[in-house]
Amino acid sequence: MEVYTNMEGNNLVIGLVGELDEHSAAFVRKMMDDALESENFGNAIMDLSRLSFMDSTGIGVVIGRYKLMRKRNKKLFVRNPSPTVDKIFKMSGLYEIIARA
Repeated sequence: MEVYTNMEGNNLVIGLVGELDEHSAAFVRKMMDDALESENFGNAIMDLSRLSFMDSTGIGVVIGRYKLMRKRNKKLFVRNPSPTVDKIFKMSGLYEIIARA
């Protein structure tokens, strides 16, 4: 699993590469939390174009980061989900709380 960040304008982009499951969830959670600690960005965008799989543990990681951003009065968006991850977002109802960028 790989997590990378970069800035696009005022937005923090967090990219996930690989599989977000019970084996990688703690690592991803820590990497995302470290990136989200900065106050030097407007909103965050999760780039999921290279995320090949996500299970229920991964859903929990995403929801937790959504709640963290909401507490800071910022928004979390998702973009370019792979077909597999898009299906998981649809089935789990994540798109009802996290908009696409």
